[in-house]
Amino acid sequence: MDLFEKIEKKQMFDLVKEKGIYPYFHELESGQDTVVNMEGKETIMIGSNNYLGFTSEPKVIEAGVEALKKYGTGCSGSRFLNGTLDIHIKLEQELAEFLHKEACMTFSTGFQSNLGIISAVAGRNDVVLCDKENHASIYDAIKLSYARMIRFEHSDMNDLEEKLKQVPSTCGILIVTDGVFSMSGEICKLPDIVRLAKKYGARVMVDDAHGLGVLGEHGRGTAEHFGLEDDVDIIMGTFSKSLASLGGYMAASKRVVEYVKHTSRPYIFSASITPASIACARESLRLLKENPQRVKDLQDISNYMRQGLKKLGVKIIDSTTPIIPIYVYDDEKAFVACKLLLDRGVYVNPVVSPATPVGYALLRTSYTATHTKEQMDKAMVAIKEVLDILDVK
Repeated sequence: MDLFEKIEKKQMFDLVKEKGIYPYFHELESGQDTVVNMEGKETIMIGSNNYLGFTSEPKVIEAGVEALKKYGTGCSGSRFLNGTLDIHIKLEQELAEFLHKEACMTFSTGFQSNLGIISAVAGRNDVVLCDKENHASIYDAIKLSYARMIRFEHSDMNDLEEKLKQVPSTCGILIVTDGVFSMSGEICKLPDIVRLAKKYGARVMVDDAHGLGVLGEHGRGTAEHFGLEDDVDIIMGTFSKSLASLGGYMAASKRVVEYVKHTSRPYIFSASITPASIACARESLRLLKENPQRVKDLQDISNYMRQGLKKLGVKIIDSTTPIIPIYVYDDEKAFVACKLLLDRGVYVNPVVSPATPVGYALLRTSYTATHTKEQMDKAMVAIKEVLDILDVK
């Protein structure tokens, strides 16, 4: 059998392209902002993770430029060997302090962060309890770790406890959950997870990629939101969302950080984050610390959009985060809706099977602290119009 036989067969993306409703890889001709130039057209962006609006902040851009001038374009090596800059260390110290943890380490991407953390702390004799709706990087990380994965039903604490009861006392246990689930915008049930972890002797890791800058009075994320910063063993996050850059991090005890630094293959064998990316993340973090009002602005504009959609009769998955998914149910309708919205100057993301169960396709919309009410009014009217055209109830 030819290895490429499966590749030559017609795929879903081929069929969608033939119908003229392919929704992926649209070209941006401007920086990421509340309004972008997408393929020659001014477009309201409600499909990015630029939660605090820092990607277009002049101070963040200038910080990246200055780092590029001082340190050059890259580090030409791994953190383990020649690729550690003083600004790597400074960012890690600043993040640890901000997140109320003893130490922090950074990875080159958010996806790599989960790979590097979980594969280091969990081994063949360990068990990882994984929420069924966790990010794909968590699933891949568990495979890389060789630990046994046990999935529990999404945010079902009764199921989690039943699964915990089945774990032999000889196994180490790690419970991993998204803080904010990226597709639904739901917040995990962290108080219950912490309670069960203590009861069964498990450790807790929170993927806070969509929590940092979004939840908590100061934007420290899910643990701050629930007042459980001392009860979460490992906090993972990314720079590609609220911190307007590229990379990821782990905040934990000094001992856990030192262990992962010396045992994590994805960390040891990857080039370190580029100087400009580090500088942009540092400046974004500084701005967040100095201006927590951005977090409130994000909540306010998200609530404005949420209430506006409800008044128009649009069915959404309700939450308190800036992620507002809208049901369209049918995969093809999701693709068509994205095209019709783009034609009207509004960009959203399609979420179709297998990312959702068959028959539960979504339009994932997400918001930025610097969006205006005028932009939201235009976007919600366009969404309602398109859903009516497609007869989505």
